[in-house]
Amino acid sequence: MGKIIAVANQKGGVGKTTTAVNLASCIAEKNDLKVLLVDFDPQGNATTGCGINKRKTEVSVYDIVVAENCDEKLFMSAVQKTPFKNLSVIPSSIGLAGAEISLVGEEKREGKLKKALSFAKDYDYIFIDCPPSLGLLTLNSFTAADSVLIPIQCEFFALEGLSQLTNTIKQVKRLYNPSLDIEGVLVTMYDGRLNLTAQVLSEVKKFFANKMFSTIIPRNIRITEAPSHGKPVNYYDKGAKGTAAYYQLAEEIIRRNGQKR
Repeated sequence: MGKIIAVANQKGGVGKTTTAVNLASCIAEKNDLKVLLVDFDPQGNATTGCGINKRKTEVSVYDIVVAENCDEKLFMSAVQKTPFKNLSVIPSSIGLAGAEISLVGEEKREGKLKKALSFAKDYDYIFIDCPPSLGLLTLNSFTAADSVLIPIQCEFFALEGLSQLTNTIKQVKRLYNPSLDIEGVLVTMYDGRLNLTAQVLSEVKKFFANKMFSTIIPRNIRITEAPSHGKPVNYYDKGAKGTAAYYQLAEEIIRRNGQKR
């Protein structure tokens, strides 16, 4: 099984889903690696951003996590190939919003996604798009993952709530997943014309000096437009600044994990 990276931040609007979709797509396309994207956010935006109609999805991530005993057949029925090179998706569905209630009485409920992903043997990377909260779905993601990638928007409240997120990661590491680590902190929506941006970047470096990616994702209209066309940005506009940034991030992830193109 390949490396499992959860993309998480309980603060909404920080580029979490955008990063999950575009990073997964750029690694799959440019580096010729097989990638699985798990849309574990009830909003289902990662599913839509990969050109999949969640309303027509028969088997979703909800089905594999609430199943009493998820087997390989059920797992594989949830995996959908996208039109994009080497990229597959396990889509979300509206039912996922009720998954926490469905799982609350289950034994080892924090390990349901991990058990399902044990059947994902043919992928080099697995990305989990977590919901913008620190509930049972995110707990499942962290229990299943090898590491957590944290996107941070370049704005005044960037660091707000991050201590809670890092504490949750530490608790999951102690209780459920001793090997869990922070993959890195990614600055998103960067606009170098603003003085505030430089101040925020300086503050983030103070807190996460050793964990920050050198790649910074710029504020870019093509990144914003791509999801409405059901495409990752590298397929929507190959020459966009946003595409170049996510290609650079893909290379940085691969270098950190010792894999070559």
